[in-house]
This record gives sequence, structure tokens and C-alpha cells, in this order.
Amino acid sequence: MAEVRPVGIVLVSHSAAVASAVAELARGLAGAGAEVPVAPAGGTADGGLGTSAELIAEAAAAVDRGAGVAVLTDLGSAVLTVKALLAEGDELPEGTRLVDAPFVEGAVAAVVTASTGADLAAVAAAASEAYTYRKE
Repeated sequence: MAEVRPVGIVLVSHSAAVASAVAELARGLAGAGAEVPVAPAGGTADGGLGTSAELIAEAAAAVDRGAGVAVLTDLGSAVLTVKALLAEGDELPEGTRLVDAPFVEGAVAAVVTASTGADLAAVAAAASEAYTYRKE
């Protein structure tokens, strides 16, 4: 039986604390048995608010298991930073995809879906589908 390689998840926030907290929440809600590689990439290298291409690239490399990497972002410049890295073509692992999804709900959906062994397309779809979650 072939080993299932999980999709990696990178959570990019302007705040290291927010990225780490969302990663912790998503892992916790996916269950104790979930072995999904999740890495926060928050803030700048010096600990400030912002985004860091270097931290994003390091996080993506850390979670890459060969099944693709889903990257979720919080705000506009995080999206631009990830798009720039993808355009460069050699900074992120092959199969890295920017996912258009709400940050918290999308992260939870992505990690839960990845924990089932789903492929990158299914993980991205689940995260994007979180836009439809209603709170009323």
C-alpha cells in the first residue's frame, strides 16, 4: 500500500501571533491524530508586523511532503508577497498554490481536509468553500 503524503499548509499573517494561533486552532480542530504539516509564517524576520518572503519560503519548504502546499493569507500585502514568490518560480516548492479563502475558517477547513489524505485540489476547494459559511 502506497504511503499517503499529506498536503502541507502555510498560514501567512501580518502578525506572528495570529499565524501561530490560527495554526494551533486548525491543528486542534482537526484532531489529535491529524498529521498534517502546518507552518505559520507571520510577521517580519525581526518580529514586527508585516510579511516576509523569506519566512514564507522557509515555512513552505518545512511543510512540503511532495503532495503540494496550500498557502492561505490574511491581508492584501501577504497575497502580493506570495504571488511574487510564485512568479519567481524557484522560491517555493513545486505544487505550491495560493488559496483564496477566509483566513481562519479556510485554515481549519484546509487542515481538516488534508488530514483525510485529500489532494491539493480538494484541500484548496474546502478552504475556498469556507466563504459560504454563514453566521446568522
